[in-house]
Amino acid sequence: MSTGVDVIEAAGPIGDGRSARQVARDTRKHEAMARKRLTSKGATIAALVIAFFWTIPTFGLFVTSFRPGADVQSTGWWTVFTDPSFTFDNYRAALTSGGTALTLGESFINSLAITIPVVFFALAVASMLAYAFAWIDFPGRNIAFIAVFALQIVPLQMALVPLLSLFSRGMSIGDVTIFPPLELRGLEHSFATVWIAHVIFALPLAVFLLHNFIAEIPSELIEAARVDGAGHGQIFLRMIIPLAAPALASFAVLEFIWVWNDLLVATIFAPSTSLPITQSLNSLSGTWGDQWFLQAAGTFISILVPLIVFFLLQRFFVRGLLAGATKG
Repeated sequence: MSTGVDVIEAAGPIGDGRSARQVARDTRKHEAMARKRLTSKGATIAALVIAFFWTIPTFGLFVTSFRPGADVQSTGWWTVFTDPSFTFDNYRAALTSGGTALTLGESFINSLAITIPVVFFALAVASMLAYAFAWIDFPGRNIAFIAVFALQIVPLQMALVPLLSLFSRGMSIGDVTIFPPLELRGLEHSFATVWIAHVIFALPLAVFLLHNFIAEIPSELIEAARVDGAGHGQIFLRMIIPLAAPALASFAVLEFIWVWNDLLVATIFAPSTSLPITQSLNSLSGTWGDQWFLQAAGTFISILVPLIVFFLLQRFFVRGLLAGATKG
C-alpha cells in the first residue's frame, strides 16, 4: 500500500489521473492567455518609449558615479562619449564614509542582515496562514480572513507608535501579562524588533496574495493525498510549497525591495548600530553636500542587491503575477 509521501512525491492523485504535470500545463496555458489579453503592439511600443526616457536620468547618474569629481563639477555626464574618464575612487570613498556611527559599507551589511531574514520569516508565516485559510476548515475562517485582508487599509504610520510601545512596555490586563516587553532595541547589533515589525506589516498583503494562489490548486490533488494518509504538514511541504513557488518568488521580490528601501520602520525600531543603508545615505546627503558624484556612487551601491534579486527571480516573478489571471 502506498503512503501519503509516495503519492505526494509523485505529485499526482490516483483517483482521476490528474497530475501535477497537467496542472503545470494548465498554468502555462493560462499564462499564455493572460499575456495575449494584456499585451498589444501599441502598448509594447508605448512601454518601450516610456522605459527609454525613464532610463536616461538613471544612466546619467550611473555614469556620474564613475567620473572624477573635477569633471563632474565642470561638465555634464554626456561629455563622457567624447572625453571618457572613469575612476573607482568615488565608490571607495562612499563605502568608507559615514554620516552616523556607521560607514556605508557597515550599513550595507546591516541591510542584508535585516532584509534576508524578514523575507524568509514573512514567507514562512504567510504561506502557512494562506494554506490554513484555503484548505483547513475551522470555525470563523472567513471572518478571520476578511479581518486579515482588512488590515491592508490601515496606514503603516498609525501602527508605529502602538507597536513601539508594545515592544518597550509590553501589554498587560490587570495582573496578567499578555505580551512581555522586548528589551532588545538597546542591544548592539540587534535586529529582532525591526524583523518583527517588518513581518507584521508584510503579513496582510502576503496572506491575501498567497491565499488566492493556493486556493486555485485543484482540490483533487489535496483529496488524493488525504486519502492516502498525508497530513497537513506533508501536504503543505511536499505539494503546496512546490506548486506555489511562482507566487512565493513574486512576493519575495516585492518584500525584498520594500524592506531594502525602507527608511521609516528601520529608523524607529533598529538600534543605532543596526541602521540600514538607507539611513546612512540619508545622513550622508548632508555630509557630502555638493559632492553628489559620491551620492551617485552610494545610490548605486544601495540598488545593486535589489537589481540582482529581481533579475535572478524575474522569471518566477512574471509567472506569479500572471498565474491565476485567467481561469478555464
